[in-house]
Parts: sequence; C-alpha cells; structure tokens
Amino acid sequence: MEPTELVRRCGDVVQEFDHRSQDSGNVSWLVQTPRSRFFVKTAGRPGPPPPGAPTPYFDHAGRVALLRNAVAVAGSCDHAALPRLLNVIESPLGPALVYEAVDGELVGTDRSSRSDPTTAYQRLARLPADDLLGVFDTLIDLHVSLAQEGWVAVDLYDGCLIVDFSTAALKVVDLDSYRRGATTNDMGRMFGATRFMAPEEFALGAPIDQRTTVFTLGRLVRHFGTRLSEELDEFCGPPDLASIVGRATSPDRDDRYADVAEFAGEWFRARTP
Repeated sequence: MEPTELVRRCGDVVQEFDHRSQDSGNVSWLVQTPRSRFFVKTAGRPGPPPPGAPTPYFDHAGRVALLRNAVAVAGSCDHAALPRLLNVIESPLGPALVYEAVDGELVGTDRSSRSDPTTAYQRLARLPADDLLGVFDTLIDLHVSLAQEGWVAVDLYDGCLIVDFSTAALKVVDLDSYRRGATTNDMGRMFGATRFMAPEEFALGAPIDQRTTVFTLGRLVRHFGTRLSEELDEFCGPPDLASIVGRATSPDRDDRYADVAEFAGEWFRARTP
C-alpha cells in the first residue's frame, strides 16, 4: 500500500507537507486518528518533481537513505526533546516513519517573514530570559546525549526547533542528515542555514566533528539569546554564559570547546546558582 492511501485509511489528514511547503522532496502528513495524532514522514515519489516544484538535492533513493538514518538516530537516543518514533512501515515507495505528533510551533520562518512579531521565530527571541535559557538547556542536553552516541550535527537550524509557547518546552526534529562519527566535508557547501553553519561546513575536505556541533549549538543560542542582535553584551543571561557562547562560536576550530560534553559542562556550571 502506498503511503498516501495508508494515512488516509488510518485517520483524517490535518495537514500535508509536500513541495508546496518545503523543497526536500519528502512528503509528510499530520494525521488525526480517534485515539491520537501522528506525524508521518516519507521520501515522496521517485522521478521528477511535480511541475513548478523545486528540484530536490537528493533523488528518491537518497531521500530514503536519509530516512533510514533518521531511524538510526531515533533508535540510538531516548531523550524527551526528540519526538518518539512509533513505527516504521515499509511501502513500495520506501519507509513511512510514524512519529508522535508534538505540541508547539515550528520556529523556522521564511526570510520574508522574520520581522513579523507574530511568528514563532520572533516570539522565541522575545521569551522571558528564564524560559529562553530553559529552551537552550534542553537543546544542549539533547546534544550531549546524541554526542555520546557519536552523532555530529548536520543541517541543525531554527527549522528543527518546535516550541510550545504555553510551557516553553522544546522538541527537536528533522535530524535526518546527522552523521555518526567524525567525517570530512564531502560536499563543499554542506546542508544547513548559513546563519548557523560553521566555517568548515563550507570547505571541501575540512573536518566535521563535535567542534562543528559546538559551533552550531552556540550559534543558535547566540542568535536567539541576544534577541536576534548577535551582540553578546545583549545576551539574555549573565556574562559568564555570554562568554561561553562566544567561545563556542569562534570561527577558529581550535578556539572552541573540544566537544559537546566540554561545552555543556561549562554551560551548566554557569547555569547553576
């Protein structure tokens, strides 16, 4: 059975995510059943994209491989910030990943809308300091767990963050491109949002490792923690935290923390009253 037929048999499609809302080539659905809500993610269909749709970077086989990588990420790390992967259903078009649906709003926003105060992007940056630092705590703690399993962040950006503004709870999604173990840049310009990418993610043959993850985490924290100004003297936390973020985001790899554990250790020590 093809995924489209499967999800429509299982419940009511609340929302569909295809070429009209993203350019990955994947097709996903938010599905409401009598008992619960689920998020179902697939690699879409093989062949050329629909008329007028952007051409995905990966072909169908490449997208299937990324979904299987996402299964490996989910299976290796049990953390509250990761939506639970409930099932993997094989179909003629590849795997359908069935996740629990989570409450909250996706932070990533189109460039043209980033100045809109009603967006989740702007509202995250304007959270009370304690709530915003709590979001950062969760993001960093999750990556401690992922790093312990060898995962290096690739394509981590604000579009991976879902925040429930009623509780300031964070969920992190779309970690399909994470790499297990240190590797090298085999793409030149790697996947990701330029605002959050380390210099080595633009240099063919450069090392991609936990120092890279440290940089990206630091950039996310710096971007939102300075209320989008990028000025560390405007950081929402005390000067010690701002200094830690400054070191994490050093363009020089050797000046950053050696790994996620060291970065997190300094962060949480500074967070302890």
